Amino acid sequence: MPTPPTDATAPRTPRLSRRGVLAAMAAVLPAAGLPALTSRAFAAPAAAALPGGGDLGPNVLVFDPATPDIQGRLDEIFHRQESAQFGSGRYQLLFKPGTYNGLNAQLGFYTSIAGLGLSPDDTAFNGDVTVDAGWFNGNATQNFWRSAENLALRPVNGTNRWAVAQAAPFRRMHVRGGLNLSPDGYGWASGGYIADSRIDGAVGPYSQQQWYTRDSSVGGWNNAVWNMVFSGVEGAPAQSFPDPPYTTLDTTPVSREKPFLYLDGADYRVFLPEKRTHARGTTWGNGTPRGSSLPLGQFYVAKPGVDAATLNAALAQGLHLLLTPGIYHLDRAIEVRRAHTVVLGLGYATLVPDNGVTALKVADVDGVRLAGFLIDAGPVNSATLLEVGPEGASASHADHPTTVQDVFIRIGGAGAGKATTSMVINSNHTIVDHTWVWRADHGDGVGWETNRADYGVRVNGDDVLATGLFVEHFNKYDVEWRGERGRTVFFQNEKAYDAPDQAAVQNGSTKGYAAYKIADAVTTHEGWGLGSYCFYNVDPTIRQDHGFEAPDKPGVKFHDLLVASLGGKGQYEHVINGVGAATSGTSTVPSTVVSYP
Repeated sequence: MPTPPTDATAPRTPRLSRRGVLAAMAAVLPAAGLPALTSRAFAAPAAAALPGGGDLGPNVLVFDPATPDIQGRLDEIFHRQESAQFGSGRYQLLFKPGTYNGLNAQLGFYTSIAGLGLSPDDTAFNGDVTVDAGWFNGNATQNFWRSAENLALRPVNGTNRWAVAQAAPFRRMHVRGGLNLSPDGYGWASGGYIADSRIDGAVGPYSQQQWYTRDSSVGGWNNAVWNMVFSGVEGAPAQSFPDPPYTTLDTTPVSREKPFLYLDGADYRVFLPEKRTHARGTTWGNGTPRGSSLPLGQFYVAKPGVDAATLNAALAQGLHLLLTPGIYHLDRAIEVRRAHTVVLGLGYATLVPDNGVTALKVADVDGVRLAGFLIDAGPVNSATLLEVGPEGASASHADHPTTVQDVFIRIGGAGAGKATTSMVINSNHTIVDHTWVWRADHGDGVGWETNRADYGVRVNGDDVLATGLFVEHFNKYDVEWRGERGRTVFFQNEKAYDAPDQAAVQNGSTKGYAAYKIADAVTTHEGWGLGSYCFYNVDPTIRQDHGFEAPDKPGVKFHDLLVASLGGKGQYEHVINGVGAATSGTSTVPSTVVSYP
């Protein structure tokens, strides 16, 4: 895309200051027999409109089949990012439609790769997009913050390797072969998420502890460890939890795929997939997906260094936001007040709220789309990091829900961070489609009080749906659900490792805060495929009364629950309320409940 002209390239003419203009006119006009002017005769000049569109910045690399040494550039980025778990590098790799031969795109931290067609099949690799764990001695449990989207792969050896953990989505992908979700050597792995994808061959999770696949097609699924969940997946294994632990829903209740950048001729546009109900299979299997699109000129293309006031001015002007790769420090909240606004990040654009502010707030309006960025808590405690709808939001958004997709939150790890409640959903009918909300258990700025974060996700709105909910290590409740008719398809949790003793997690007369708490007043709620694990390595004697807590009401239902003690570091007394056997010993065998009540 051409860069719009700037003042630096435009011809310059001498200019008088505003004071100079007033003085000159005040002298001239009386001499011409006209009344004298004062400064009140001149209103302050209107702020210049912010431009839409523009270039995508230096950390967005765009390739076409004729680009020389593509492999060399990919290897260079991977070398920088392979082990840079808490580094500042951010990269988006974009491939124009066409065929690319002999590539192996290895993805490290904060690296996203995507095709620029409307269909994955428009951008074909005779090669691989690979995630492995050589940097961590074959352990894939820390392969976070990377993504692949909108490509067709024909793997060199017939099977593509995607050995990831949390916050590593695999969306709109077509694998013309098999997919291996474990690292070389079958070391530990803890993922993961697939959506709107087609894998022609079998998926082999092998060592993967848990996984969620939505609205896709697979040629087979080889095994399960603890918790494999499918909704709307053609070829998925039949329901059989807990042996093997497959939870299978024929369709997904409501879904709307993530917005994505594509090329229309030489012009960039952002495609906005339409909402589907009771969805099954991919959106693109029969050709062009259904939805609408926006030209890049309707987006403010943000670069690192821009301030929150400018981002808010762009939103107030009616522009959407495209956040290019980098780290954005905010001295006030980004405020989305207009219905159907899109905030789309590339290459793990990261928002850091300074001075205890909230990073992003959404008004109680229809159809906002938040997608593809990371929020990193700052060292001064924020009451919240992301708010979807204000407190008391009451409007119905059934026809046009807000979606929160691949929006990840981190407290600590890259440095001390604090937040009382990380994500608050107040707007009704919101869809949270794949999030990892993480109070860090390793890295810098980690400690029971150092990165204090009491609550992970709090849902106050009614009719909220979560598909792919990963929330871990909070000091109190990881998820607290207060709204009516909420639904969750797949939940993965670990309780905080670093609790110093039993007293630190005591919740009145209850031992430990539940990972997933339904408020006592709620009458209707349903969840499928939910798991919570404990690893109290500071004090292995800590006991949790249960992983899940809910009111005993006919409309509150759960399917396929499990809790597990990792190596016997702490134990659960029950699975949900007083139901389900206790975990025991060091064998890490889950305790399960198939149906509650």
